[in-house]
Amino acid sequence: MPRKFKRVVLKLSGEALREPGSQDNISPEIVEAIAMQIKAAQEKGVEIALVVGGGNFWRGAAAAGRGMERATADYMGMLATVMNSLALQSMLEAHGVVTRVQSAIEMKNVAEPFIRRVAMRHLELGRVVIFAAGTGNPFFSTDTTAALRASEVGADVILKATKVDGVYDKDPMQHDDARRFEHLTFTDALTQGLKVMDATAFSLCRDNNKPIIVFDMTDPANIGKALLGESLGTLVSARPLDDADAA
Repeated sequence: MPRKFKRVVLKLSGEALREPGSQDNISPEIVEAIAMQIKAAQEKGVEIALVVGGGNFWRGAAAAGRGMERATADYMGMLATVMNSLALQSMLEAHGVVTRVQSAIEMKNVAEPFIRRVAMRHLELGRVVIFAAGTGNPFFSTDTTAALRASEVGADVILKATKVDGVYDKDPMQHDDARRFEHLTFTDALTQGLKVMDATAFSLCRDNNKPIIVFDMTDPANIGKALLGESLGTLVSARPLDDADAA
């Protein structure tokens, strides 16, 4: 049976908006395909917030590793997420979905400031909300942003779109015998050293009991399926699966 989600935070990487092998940072066709799946789920009553990375434009940690000051590199990455957020907003609204971008860095000409209660009201009114500019602080990833915003707005789940179909016991790109998990508890993931999210993001999810579903978005239909609660990828939650399903 599909899980019934009322409010979700969908976490997309910046690379998800780029055509593989293309020199273009953003593919309008890919953005449109994502927007259409979000629209279909939103029309079924799911309240949807998004967090999108900026790696198709800039990776702060990588730049810092090549000599740039880390804080400056991270702020540049936050600006990259704003560009991606505006692209998603434009495409969603072109298809009739009322969308608000809320930025953790003030830029009033293009986005609202992040205000928790305003964001929650937008969601209650059926608007899609895109949280841009990370947390507004350097040294934090957009995974952490997703975990923080999901906790702040009371989301039922974080849907983390990746290039693989879940969480494995080892890298499936390098090991043919890698085993995929259908379900893990937070404790399982910690004790086995599995990379679900970065440590800060994962700790926030564990401490605030925010389940995470890690799924493969290379199949174009999977975003819509995940938003509607179909069984995909790996579920990471606080309790064993039987207990979680009974709740």
